[in-house]
Amino acid sequence: MSTLELTKDNFNEVVEQSPFVLVDFWASWCGPCKMFAPVYDKASEANPDLVFAKVDTEAQQELAAAFEIRSIPTLMIIRDRTVVFSQPGALPAPALEDLIKQARALDMDEVRRETGQEAAEG
Repeated sequence: MSTLELTKDNFNEVVEQSPFVLVDFWASWCGPCKMFAPVYDKASEANPDLVFAKVDTEAQQELAAAFEIRSIPTLMIIRDRTVVFSQPGALPAPALEDLIKQARALDMDEVRRETGQEAAEG
């Protein structure tokens, strides 16, 4: 699956329709972002059941501000409309694959209980 470009206009729709979304916050002038891009693209090819998306922090400053992105690249994982991971820094391929495995293994009912989301939604 190709990588989606997220904007403030399509972000909510993508997150609501997809149970597992990885988001790479990046900018064209960022050296580490350029180094991470092929790793991210390869992971998207290896995990076609997941949604891989990118947010250009220069073009989408409101979106970057909403998620308090202070350093790029920042990788965020959203499962069932809940941010389960967010960390700045370019990851090597093995670390990204391990992170995806860990995120897949999460018990989202437990995550919702821990974050109090279940009570708020119920």
